Amino acid sequence: MKYVTSTSGNDGTSSITVTFDLTRDPDLATVDIQNRVNTAQGRLPASVKAVGITTAKTSQNFVFGGAITADNNKYSTLFMSNYLDIYVKDSLKRIPGVADVIIFGERKYSMRLWLDPVRMAGRGLTAPDVVSALSEQNVEVAAGQVGQQPAVPGQQYQISVRAVGRLSETIQFDNIILKTNSDGTLVRLKDVGRAELGAESYSNDLQFNGQDAVGIGVTQLSTANAIDVDRLAIAELDRLSKKFPPGMHYKVAFDTTDAVGESIRDVVYTVGSAIFLVILVIFIFLGDWRTTMIHFIATPVSLIGTFIFVKLLGFSINTLTLFRHHARHRPGRRRRYCRD
Repeated sequence: MKYVTSTSGNDGTSSITVTFDLTRDPDLATVDIQNRVNTAQGRLPASVKAVGITTAKTSQNFVFGGAITADNNKYSTLFMSNYLDIYVKDSLKRIPGVADVIIFGERKYSMRLWLDPVRMAGRGLTAPDVVSALSEQNVEVAAGQVGQQPAVPGQQYQISVRAVGRLSETIQFDNIILKTNSDGTLVRLKDVGRAELGAESYSNDLQFNGQDAVGIGVTQLSTANAIDVDRLAIAELDRLSKKFPPGMHYKVAFDTTDAVGESIRDVVYTVGSAIFLVILVIFIFLGDWRTTMIHFIATPVSLIGTFIFVKLLGFSINTLTLFRHHARHRPGRRRRYCRD
């Protein structure tokens, strides 16, 4: 590990980033971090445990970023964000070399409760009362069975009871019981407010070429080849885009591998030009194609052989330097070591 940084926001979120050396296996590093998080969970507040802690490999090396748009704003950003989260994000993360897939301007479906403070005050209710009622009635529990042993004599049937667990419709949330009055009447959520299916957060908005859009960014692992990751990710995105809902499209907004690709093409062009010029110059001086090709083939062979001997010679030079180092510290044998 090289260093640790942390960032906390006024919305109750906290992010801790641990940076490792490039030679460290990212999978093993993730396991080590997860083990340390598990040892610290017992000291965290109950509200943090309820929300959950996520440990994931991240990278700041963006490969490319794209934008998902709809013709004539046919689909809302909430719908497109949800579609990316379900059908696209995990498929891209499975590509070798991809560290993470980030959705910009993300919208997640969430049930939002709007409360009227005047009506709540008139019924003696507060926001924590609503939260408490919601946590008690929006649960997934086993309902049990009727007639289960031990039962009264003569019981012939054993019936499983199925009950509504997690609430999913707005009308179900509207009927949550918040309070029972002294006269037996019930105060429900619809009496003091309303439920609405919307987005979890509206803090971020994204536009691409003047259209409402949802962005998607792909980051690479530190040990991955950016060009290979870019090629595989775009190919996978092309395949997934064929199954997009009608009128929904994606476009690559920026690609960081373009500069790398241009550099590689320039190098290939330069090497090709150099090879052509070398062949031309040799042919001009020798005047024979057969002799020219012999000399041209001999050039890379000689270079490869030279590098082999340079490597061996480098080892010999290091060994000789080591002997001389010992000789300087042993005056009695200095002359013999130097001669060696």
